[in-house]
Amino acid sequence: MTTTTMQAELIGDDELAYLRSRTALVAGAGMALDDGYRLAHLPLIDPHHPKAIARKDGTHYENGRHPSIYSLVVPTLGLQEAPAYRELEQALRDAPFASKIAWDIVARRQAKLHATVCGSLSVGAPPTINQAARDALSRLGPVEMELRGLFSGNVNRGRLYLRLYPERRDGQNALHLMQRALGRPTSDLYVVGIWNLSEDLDAAEAAVLAAILDRWWDRPTLRFTADRLWLMGASDDLVLDSEIVETISLK
Repeated sequence: MTTTTMQAELIGDDELAYLRSRTALVAGAGMALDDGYRLAHLPLIDPHHPKAIARKDGTHYENGRHPSIYSLVVPTLGLQEAPAYRELEQALRDAPFASKIAWDIVARRQAKLHATVCGSLSVGAPPTINQAARDALSRLGPVEMELRGLFSGNVNRGRLYLRLYPERRDGQNALHLMQRALGRPTSDLYVVGIWNLSEDLDAAEAAVLAAILDRWWDRPTLRFTADRLWLMGASDDLVLDSEIVETISLK
């Protein structure tokens, strides 16, 4: 990944899923961690938390862990050095719910931050990416992208993200071109999960979060050119136990 001064056209909110996927924060109400978060994330933060869900019928989660899942992702290394990112993180550290953010998890994940392009390519063993797909990615070349945030979604409520906006390439979403190159369905939501809550928010705390979300919605955090992808395997949704199987160049 390299920072860039290019000004390629980016895909906008009218073609992405961020607006319709936001957490519905209601004035005067708090924000509770949802069941999906309590199953997949909270056991990794605090396995003894009274609201953590250790396992659930029909899922592979066991205290937040599961068989290794392999995905193709865009790395966002260097984000922590961006002035806007530091400003946003300071706003979170100054918020009344700062003590409810698992800052140790943030520190442990810094070298693994990413947005998923093609999730769940395989389970248990790395997938085979054929030469035709590799050639298509190489022909696509480096792709300009921009991170904006803060974002809280309507699933995994309790995790806070940055939103990724990809370049429009030949009239199309460049990430759709990557997904089609691998024969995968296209998607319209690409988030970088960074901050995790350890507790529900009360009404006053939720109001502050809502204000931060609104204030940062249109603010760029980092504009960069992605020149590589990672094939990443992980046995938990926070990629605490993960490996980068391969780096795939977009050059």
